[in-house]
Amino acid sequence: MFSYLKPDPVKKLESKRNKLLEEAMHIQRSGDLKLFAKKIVIIDLLEKEIEAIQAKK
Repeated sequence: MFSYLKPDPVKKLESKRNKLLEEAMHIQRSGDLKLFAKKIVIIDLLEKEIEAIQAKK
């Protein structure tokens, strides 16, 4: 009934993913490829979590 009042977990995860993507871009440009690779792994995990949530809907 009041589902529109609940925060959307997908939007929250997408926001976090976008922030991490921007950080990863700056890290890559600075030349720290090890840290860049770690960020990309985290981003990949977030994308899988987003896909899992969307598949449940």
